Amino acid sequence: MFTGIITDIGSIKSLTRETGDDRGDAHWGDTRMEVTSSYAADGIEIGASISISGACMTVVEKTSVGSGCTFAFDVSDESLSKTTMGDWEAGRPVNLERALTGKDEMGGHMVTGHVDAVGTLESRTEIAGSLNLRFNAPDDIMFGIAPKGSITIDGVSLTVNIVEKNAFEVNIIPHTAAATTLGKLQAKSKVNLEIDVIARYVARYLDHMTHGKRP
Repeated sequence: MFTGIITDIGSIKSLTRETGDDRGDAHWGDTRMEVTSSYAADGIEIGASISISGACMTVVEKTSVGSGCTFAFDVSDESLSKTTMGDWEAGRPVNLERALTGKDEMGGHMVTGHVDAVGTLESRTEIAGSLNLRFNAPDDIMFGIAPKGSITIDGVSLTVNIVEKNAFEVNIIPHTAAATTLGKLQAKSKVNLEIDVIARYVARYLDHMTHGKRP
């Protein structure tokens, strides 16, 4: 579980497509990615969850690099096809957030790190120092996007301002623009979207009540 409050901007160091021959398993073929980060290596456990631009990934290797580290994770074909990760290349900046602990401040909203869809930035407009970002989103997730509701964009918790048929808008303050990758987005940029987890379960409940049977 995450909050959508980014604590570091990392960078993709490398991407390697593993094959069955590499591990003696014909069914294994994940893509291994390495990320450089300012996180201290001794503060990250193997098996820990980290949100990488909104996608929850599991740390499988780590190496100390100065005061920071490089850590690796494996990405399945499913994740590559359902997120922006299939288009990532070495050098790409990524938003990072470590999983919540029992004593962390809940500064954003409840984020699972399970990407619902890929959206596209339609436009960016500077307004009084802040940025207005307008995104297009697929039909099948628009039910979960509401004015003044929460949404996660590339791992960042944001409040929705305006919702239209297939689009929504958010405003980001200068701090958020500088402390995340969102400030660098340009028109047609692809982003990972996660709707509010409560909206997801309410929709599932209503669908069950309409088409299924009560337990």
